[in-house]
Amino acid sequence: MAAGARLQTARSEGDIATIVLEVSGLDKSGREALEAKVREAARRAGAAEARVAMTSERVTRRIVAVGSGKGGVGKSTLSANLAVAMARLGRKVGLVDADIYGPSQPRLLATEGRKPEAEGQKMYPVQSPFGVPMLSMGHLVQPGQAIAWRGPMAGNALGQLIDAHWGDTEIIVVDLPPGTGDVQLTMLQKHKPVGAVIVSTPQDLALMDATRAIGLFEQGHVPIIGMVENMAGYICPHCGEQSDPFGAGGAEAAAMSMKLPFLGRVPLDLAIRRDSDAGLPPAAGEGAGAEVFAAIARKVLAWLDTPR
Repeated sequence: MAAGARLQTARSEGDIATIVLEVSGLDKSGREALEAKVREAARRAGAAEARVAMTSERVTRRIVAVGSGKGGVGKSTLSANLAVAMARLGRKVGLVDADIYGPSQPRLLATEGRKPEAEGQKMYPVQSPFGVPMLSMGHLVQPGQAIAWRGPMAGNALGQLIDAHWGDTEIIVVDLPPGTGDVQLTMLQKHKPVGAVIVSTPQDLALMDATRAIGLFEQGHVPIIGMVENMAGYICPHCGEQSDPFGAGGAEAAAMSMKLPFLGRVPLDLAIRRDSDAGLPPAAGEGAGAEVFAAIARKVLAWLDTPR
């Protein structure tokens, strides 16, 4: 039996074989391949006809939103690496790029140029090389194509990305666009995240905008899992000296003042930028860069695993 599938029942009446399979862990191509193998096996066993039914267990799926009050704070990089890090910790994690107007996740997870398959009105996620299935508007439009949609169209597009054939995925990380507009409101009202991670750089201006994003989630009764401080300290590759071009400790201080968990810092690191542009998320590798994201992922999972 293929991995991700389980035989539920099999019976024979005369020369008709009836087989019921549970296939929650298989995508469309996997299910089709399995059905063909089962039919062939039944034929070789002497059945003139094989009736194959497939069922899926209902998975309790939780959405973790990653938001910020403004652009340029590294939210998409954090989302991609958080998803990869949680997958490396043994969870079944998917990623939705909800930045309808400026999708970047296909580049970050090396799936540019891939098109999702569809069955009926639902899409199947694109499989990334890092064990994280994903969907993005970047998979549906030509690279560089401008998307000029009004709010309701963007909200409908987000719904199609989230209401896809996610199989046995248990956690979906949603990379929200910056700000507090229509897409964010649709996410809160219709898709009900279990919690939100807020990303900010240390300087006061970014923290002001992050506070607005926190307020939006609180109004939507979405708990804040915690805050991440991005671009926190730059180490010169030549002299090794650390500087703080965006300040230091601002997000941690803001989290403390608002009585929110602080999840960790991600440094302003040339390697993170270079690898991300190349579609090689640092969380998929080894060393200090991977451990930064793994530490944040462990805190997010601990929050998710705590009964509420």
